[in-house]
Amino acid sequence: MTTEQYAQTVFPAAFSLEGQQVLLTGASGGLGQGIAACLVAAGAHVILSGTSAEKLKKLSEKLGPQTGIAVFDVTRTDNVDVFAHAVEAEVGPISALINNAGITVKKPVAEMDMASFESVLTTHVTGAFALTKAFLPQITANKGSILFTASMASFLGLPNVSGYAAAKSALLGLVRTLSVELAPAGVRTNAVAPGWFDTPMYRQATRDDPQRVEAILRRIPMKELGQPEDIGWAMTYLLSPAARYVTGQTLVVDGGAVNAL
Repeated sequence: MTTEQYAQTVFPAAFSLEGQQVLLTGASGGLGQGIAACLVAAGAHVILSGTSAEKLKKLSEKLGPQTGIAVFDVTRTDNVDVFAHAVEAEVGPISALINNAGITVKKPVAEMDMASFESVLTTHVTGAFALTKAFLPQITANKGSILFTASMASFLGLPNVSGYAAAKSALLGLVRTLSVELAPAGVRTNAVAPGWFDTPMYRQATRDDPQRVEAILRRIPMKELGQPEDIGWAMTYLLSPAARYVTGQTLVVDGGAVNAL
């Protein structure tokens, strides 16, 4: 078989998520919805997780029967084992976990109280780690994958988001450590780092601030905001057989902003 024949034979399945069961936290957010739609399109069964049953139900109805709902607050680290067992009992073991849930508190360092700073780290880092640990036996049994949503704040100095930047930077180290520790068991660990995306959170943050919007677009070499599906397809690739030899990596999806002056 020639290289061309081989590529034509395996290509359709290389990017397929058929047979995979993926738990997605932060599913009802702007990026979460785009991620979920791409995973479903690629054939995965997606368990939509978040804190709002109403929002998750609406999203599940929109995406169809390839989705399920699992209401959970990732900051409830004392309850992650119970949650993991409940998910397995309800739908069977998962093959992939996407730690996408997140919050931010925008304040200058001088005004950032410890409770706010710790709440951001608890959601992004402590909560994600606890969830990963709880679901690891299921993922390992399926030789699956773990994904984290990092950020351009993992690489750039952005003002007034010290908690968010610290949390997202910590994820890069966690990805590297988990990748070398879990690879011998057949588990891959990666992250995707979004730049500026057209989401409700972005629109709220830039409302009535055309100068900020202009500055953001100047920073992006591609001169446009990303769409949630751009993150969804990046994650689809990292979960697919096409990325079978990729682990410990953070894929930056930002239109080139991190590399721009």
